[in-house]
Amino acid sequence: MDDAVAARFAEIVGEHDLLTGDRIPEDYARDESLTCEPSKPAAVAKPATAEEVAALLRMAAEHGVPVTARGTGSGLSGAARPRPDGLLISFERMNSVLEIDVDNQVAVVQPGVTLAELDRSTAAAGLAYTVYPGELSASVGGTVGTNAGGMRAVKYGVTRNNVLGLQAVLPTGEIIRTGGKTSKISSGYDLTQLIIGSEGTLALATEVIVKLYPRLAHTSTLLAPFGDLDKVMKAVPKILASGLTPDILEYIDNLTMAAIVYTEQLSLGVPDEIRDATQAYLVVGLQNRDSDRLDGDVERAGELLADLGAADVYVLDGGSARKLIEARERAFWTAKAAGADDVIDVVVPRSEMPGFLATVREIATAAEAGAIGCGHAGDGNVHLGIFCKDPQRRHELLHDIFAAGMAAGGAISGEHGIGEAKKDHFLALEDPAKIALLRRIKQAFDPRNILNPGTLFD
Repeated sequence: MDDAVAARFAEIVGEHDLLTGDRIPEDYARDESLTCEPSKPAAVAKPATAEEVAALLRMAAEHGVPVTARGTGSGLSGAARPRPDGLLISFERMNSVLEIDVDNQVAVVQPGVTLAELDRSTAAAGLAYTVYPGELSASVGGTVGTNAGGMRAVKYGVTRNNVLGLQAVLPTGEIIRTGGKTSKISSGYDLTQLIIGSEGTLALATEVIVKLYPRLAHTSTLLAPFGDLDKVMKAVPKILASGLTPDILEYIDNLTMAAIVYTEQLSLGVPDEIRDATQAYLVVGLQNRDSDRLDGDVERAGELLADLGAADVYVLDGGSARKLIEARERAFWTAKAAGADDVIDVVVPRSEMPGFLATVREIATAAEAGAIGCGHAGDGNVHLGIFCKDPQRRHELLHDIFAAGMAAGGAISGEHGIGEAKKDHFLALEDPAKIALLRRIKQAFDPRNILNPGTLFD
């Protein structure tokens, strides 16, 4: 990018909000991917309006400047890593909750609003946005880009189930609106859903309309240790078929739980003899508006877990439950601190989880590597910390794990996205006809290929 183009960008957002050279902090060069090397952009723009975003994209298209969007940089796939000759658009100034519409139970927010900020705003109205991907510093715009999920997806779904509409800027500089405050639209192609999960390659969201739910006052968390991981996985469909509708249904293997307990200094009340015989734990979260009904659900869940083979069932007190859930949400940081070389999130039909995890153990053992972790048992999303130092051997290991997941009817990623980190596996394993169609969609939205080139595709 030459100085003249940078000067034009500065005219759009103002000198103060166009960073170049040494004024660009190192943090803008990366997201939280463990495998993508940092890359500082030629310039960082901080727009304040959709019109400024549109002007930036028109200028970028005119001069062939690659553009990468950034929320808070909490992604795990390298999709927010800018190009060294490109423009990074940071949405940190577009961070307002524009409306909490109680009657329609929706919120209208700008993309730079964090999930923590949105949670505080909705709490005042007795409502909640239920997408909790484990990092509340994540921005709403970032979660739209990756179709983020999280632990509560078992009850409420992922981002695409909770976003009703968007204002978005196309790479040509046109501003469009998709969807709205209604829960159903049957009028042409669903552009909202097409943009969600596109990882900044099709359009940039500048407003998001999200669905809200009543905030339930009473919650309880059960911890069930199992001596056999297969029993944990086989228990999951029985729990979901019982009508209990848990909002959290997580499995945590024994090594990951040991790391969490040690790191967070947790006391869960599990006797040593049961802990030593446990292969994996199931965490069940229940909520209700009425405390007596919740007590009944807890009793029923405890009986069901015991019948399904749990060594015991522990109802955690509020403090321990909160700490365990928070620690589970930070499992990525636990894996990173333990020296994981990568973190992946394959998703399979939940009925296929026992077989898939058995296959993963065999693949990892054959590669003399480690693949340990936890996951969203309720929706089949398996999170694995990969311990394999040799890059080539690790690439082959990941390829085999991803292939096993797809053979089981799943996908390479359930919520982290493909980005740059998993692009090679995605292109090698996906249906070529589907890849060709995705490329044509990309061409239709972005004829100059300026939005996040190198993400999803070469």
